[in-house]
Amino acid sequence: MTVIADRFQTLKRNQECALIPFITAGDPDLATTAAALKILDSSGADFIELGVPYSDPLADGPVIQAAATRALQKGTKLEAVLEMLQATTPSLQAPIILFTYYNPILHRGIDKFLEQIAAAGVAGLVVPDLPLEEAAGLLKPASERGIDLTLLIAPTSSVDRIEAISQASQGFIYLVSVTGVTGMRSQMEIRASDLLPEIRRFTDKPIGVGFGISQPEQATQVKAWGADAIIVGSAFVQRLAEGTPEQGLSAIAQFCQNLKAAIKTS
Repeated sequence: MTVIADRFQTLKRNQECALIPFITAGDPDLATTAAALKILDSSGADFIELGVPYSDPLADGPVIQAAATRALQKGTKLEAVLEMLQATTPSLQAPIILFTYYNPILHRGIDKFLEQIAAAGVAGLVVPDLPLEEAAGLLKPASERGIDLTLLIAPTSSVDRIEAISQASQGFIYLVSVTGVTGMRSQMEIRASDLLPEIRRFTDKPIGVGFGISQPEQATQVKAWGADAIIVGSAFVQRLAEGTPEQGLSAIAQFCQNLKAAIKTS
């Protein structure tokens, strides 16, 4: 059993919904990223999604795009991100899920990339621009290294595609709750609530819902729809970027605690 599957099983036994915060590596700097990982870990995060900054982030909305741009301008590179993780992951309880686009993986070579992230303590991988048709070449070698490659289901996915992705995805299934890019929204689209039972027709894997969740009330709503995990990105990235690094770290700690408390008591 993988680290991610084991953690989800424990949460299910305790009848808990997982909280998965997302932050961008290197914004404002890697030292703050390391501190943020530790703070999120101690503030209720069950998993942490860490975005590798990329110059053409097609799935990301303006908040995360801006964070990636700032990180790249500071010279943040994958090697430095992995060095930071290698030093940080041994002290974390929450498994790290790396969010990266496919081009950097191809550039390094799949085997080398997977070996490097495994050595850094990464437990899972999300590649938003990797279509199902091309995923086989990454799914098998990732699995051989104990890394779960989680695939995304879009609100526009056909029934056949939902079935195929549900069967192929590792660790959990990432249900995109909105059509479009990441970002904070004032209201959740009801389509996600219809898709959850649709996905469960084909799999008993955990389902995480992300894109657009920015408030505790929205998190509790998505949990009530039947999600096994709540994924929150832009709202964390924005808080971490505001004010000094210390103020940003304090803000994400409080926000993480509020979100976890909301989905725990609902």
